[in-house]
Amino acid sequence: MAARQSRTRSRRRPAHAAAAAIAAAAFLAAGPGVAVGESAAPDPTPAFGAYLDYGPRGVARMAALSHWLGGAELRVGHTYLPGDRWSNIEGAPGFLDVWADWRTRKADRMLVLNVPMMERNEAHVDDDEVRDLLRQGAAGRFDHHFRALAERLVALKVPDTVLVLGWEMNGTTYTHRCGPDPEAWKTYWNRIVTTMRAVPGQKFRFDFAPSRGRDAVPWTRCYPGDATVDIIGMDSYDQPRGMSFDEQVKEPYGLQAHVDFAKAHGKPVSYPEWGLFRNGDNAAYMRRMLAWMDEHKPVYNTVTDYCPHGVWQCDDNPRSTAVYRSVLFGRVDEPEPTAPTPTAPTTPTAPPVPPVPSTVPEPPAGCSPLELGDWVEYWLGGKLCMRLDWYARDK
Repeated sequence: MAARQSRTRSRRRPAHAAAAAIAAAAFLAAGPGVAVGESAAPDPTPAFGAYLDYGPRGVARMAALSHWLGGAELRVGHTYLPGDRWSNIEGAPGFLDVWADWRTRKADRMLVLNVPMMERNEAHVDDDEVRDLLRQGAAGRFDHHFRALAERLVALKVPDTVLVLGWEMNGTTYTHRCGPDPEAWKTYWNRIVTTMRAVPGQKFRFDFAPSRGRDAVPWTRCYPGDATVDIIGMDSYDQPRGMSFDEQVKEPYGLQAHVDFAKAHGKPVSYPEWGLFRNGDNAAYMRRMLAWMDEHKPVYNTVTDYCPHGVWQCDDNPRSTAVYRSVLFGRVDEPEPTAPTPTAPTTPTAPPVPPVPSTVPEPPAGCSPLELGDWVEYWLGGKLCMRLDWYARDK
């Protein structure tokens, strides 16, 4: 099968910590949430959402995406911890606050957090060093970082967060990859889960999520065991070039193997990352993938919504966008009635697909935007700008 390549994500590290803290405090004070100690309601049906941005803009964009989908309920908020340094993997103050507030405002919401297992996680560390780091992790050297993260999430009142730990471990992109030493990787995973589960008040679910297919190593070789895995996920993009959806289902370690493996281990499935890729604007893939998830009832799915993968923030995929919107328009994740009342047949009409809204506000003419940083701009509602022609005089 064609080699798989990494997908660059826009997950820039926050630059204005003080502004972030003030903004988060204002957001937390804006309205009521789930009461302290209140348990989340059980998920009535599979939940869906989208990865829209790693920071506060991701939270803000969920409401706009829901509106575009005719009020469809986005119950899943999905973000990633930056993997550049351990202090960020621990959940640096100011980063997770807004996500935690979004989660606690409704009992049936779900926060999904991708957690790197190593710092310098996208630094192209060679196999020998990765092998050594995995063995250090297996021996307990990094336990305290994950204890700190668990304590942080409990303190933020999101102890039921779904943690996608060490995602796409069967590939070559990340320093937390499994291939250089699968046995050490599994021991390290088990140490992390055991450490985080030992924190009082936690209710975490751990999601083991390889990329679809064999990739660098069969993902089954990395499976750490049923005792420390709650969900068996899969990141599944429309790749490699020329591969049909049927082939994606039937390939070794593909979609069918995934659901069969999960069933054999008594675990539910998820799709933390999915979307378009090497086959471009592929409406057939979009239709089939949505149908696949409706059939197999994952705990959650979150489409990766930026180019080239996405359907709302990307203008490059109009046919796939039309399919996605027509299938999910108005969906509120309510169970189907057991005895529906017969109605006269009607011809369903897909809702029109308006232009995808820009997420970057345009400054007025003659106005020079001031660069204040993502977090400040989010809380101000956009960029501030200064007119450069204030000194002009009409004759």
